[in-house]
Amino acid sequence: MHNYTVTLKSPLPYHAPPSHPIFSLPLNPRQFVLPLSPQKTGGSIYHNPVFICKGTQLSVPSHGSASLGPSNGNGAAVHDWKVRSVGIENIDVATLGNLCVDIVLNVPKLPPRSREASFAYMQELSKSPPDKKYWEAGGNCNMAIAAARLGLHCATIGHVGDEIYGQFLLDVLREEGISMVGMSEDGDIVDSSNASYETLLCWVLVDPLQRHGFCSRADFCEDPAFSWMTKLTEEVKMAIKQSKILFCNGYGFDELSPALIMLALDYAVEVGTSVFFDPGPRGKSLLTGTPEERQALSHLLKMSDVLLLTSDEAESLTGIGNPILAGQELLKNGIRTKWVIIKMGSRGSILVTMSSISCAPAFK
Repeated sequence: MHNYTVTLKSPLPYHAPPSHPIFSLPLNPRQFVLPLSPQKTGGSIYHNPVFICKGTQLSVPSHGSASLGPSNGNGAAVHDWKVRSVGIENIDVATLGNLCVDIVLNVPKLPPRSREASFAYMQELSKSPPDKKYWEAGGNCNMAIAAARLGLHCATIGHVGDEIYGQFLLDVLREEGISMVGMSEDGDIVDSSNASYETLLCWVLVDPLQRHGFCSRADFCEDPAFSWMTKLTEEVKMAIKQSKILFCNGYGFDELSPALIMLALDYAVEVGTSVFFDPGPRGKSLLTGTPEERQALSHLLKMSDVLLLTSDEAESLTGIGNPILAGQELLKNGIRTKWVIIKMGSRGSILVTMSSISCAPAFK
């Protein structure tokens, strides 16, 4: 087996905490060695190199090369916490939208498939809050918490309501050292009794066979849950400008209008903040969504510095089953795209740039 050496360069200035063990190989330029195993048949060697990454064999097409292109009960503490957190400087990662509370429940059977029956099922669940032991910070909170635990300075940009679920989410973020920047302006009239202003809940339902079902009020709305937000506040702009990375995902479209997401993207590009975009399962539905959704998805795919997708998601967006070729296609169609990361579950992940390919094994 031969070794093929490639150099990976970070698409953004990166300053990781040097003392943290996870950063023993930071994203500054490094030499990564990939095992390169040429296919042999009858003593001859094909020109198509095969990359083997922790049990995953990937053939690189011959027409390319190895160098592939505290609360007072009335919401006042919530407001104060949001205001105080705006002053943070030097943010490593800020997330955009998709702040929700996951409520994980074991149920005898999953909700019915019809839209009307599912909505009635969710309404029944919502009548009384389940015990807090079933609550979890969900959505982009997961990414922010994981990054914060690696030693990065993180902020979340979005909206939570002034009710028990919003207070829970803010408490969790505060405990993790993550700042919250609210997207509503001081002059906005926020009616806490109106469901449109409440913290978004996602009911995660698990049946006896360990099958999962998900339902949220966003599933039953024609418009995004927080469609009343139409512009970026000065606080939001400041948070984006002070961040090295703005992280967006496809589920953000459940809360924010496509126009508002594009405003955030364009502002990040304008002020030099790198954009990471993970379309997730919503990418496929956005591809066939409204004209505004399709335009925003295309804009994110072209203007993001880094794209993160599963192999299935990459195929659904490009029509190409080979993950390396799909990554190449996304790079070729991008304007600012520097990295495409294809996630392959237990088989690890692949990083494709214009000049290199790298593999990383999966965590157990």
